[in-house]
Amino acid sequence: MTIENIKFNSDGLVPAIVQDAVSKEVLTLAYMNEESLQKSIDTRETWFYSRSRQELWHKGATSGNTQKIVSMAYDCDADSLVVKVEPQGPACHTGAYSCFNETILGENKQNDNRFAIINELEEVIAKREAEMPEGAYTTYLFDKGVDKILKKVGEEAGEVIIAAKNRDHDELKWEVADLLYHVLVLLREQKLPLDDVLSVLKERHSS
Repeated sequence: MTIENIKFNSDGLVPAIVQDAVSKEVLTLAYMNEESLQKSIDTRETWFYSRSRQELWHKGATSGNTQKIVSMAYDCDADSLVVKVEPQGPACHTGAYSCFNETILGENKQNDNRFAIINELEEVIAKREAEMPEGAYTTYLFDKGVDKILKKVGEEAGEVIIAAKNRDHDELKWEVADLLYHVLVLLREQKLPLDDVLSVLKERHSS
């Protein structure tokens, strides 16, 4: 990507959609000018241009909630950007994981596929890591770190084995649910998108 390809508007700005590289959740919409775009490329952290303050700002410079850039792309008209990041904390000034929290039109649950809950859970886990709400179990896991998360994955895998050996379907479904949840927490801690795991499965199936 080269800045020369970007079509800035009459104010010298280009909109930048910031997306969580792991959960795929849209975090915020901000604007970049040529200088902030170049700084974003050079530092691999997001820099924007504040239209209200008329100055550059480095996301997380004061709060510590920086955004490490994983990739950056522009659209077919070269007049808008998508910036995929690894957020270090909330994206919103309110302390929320994403700036997009107000619903105009809700999802049609009847049209959800049977794996929609996985997407929802992945989003919740991402929010917990960013916002770290007190008292939440997911917050506790992220606070304790990878060793605690790995211990729980191991424990839940063992519980799945025991339930399966007991031929207890009720127990097994609960233990598999616990295992899936802890694996998703582990993937988030490792900054490994679930999509990458699914791509491996797809490659194996097609080979």
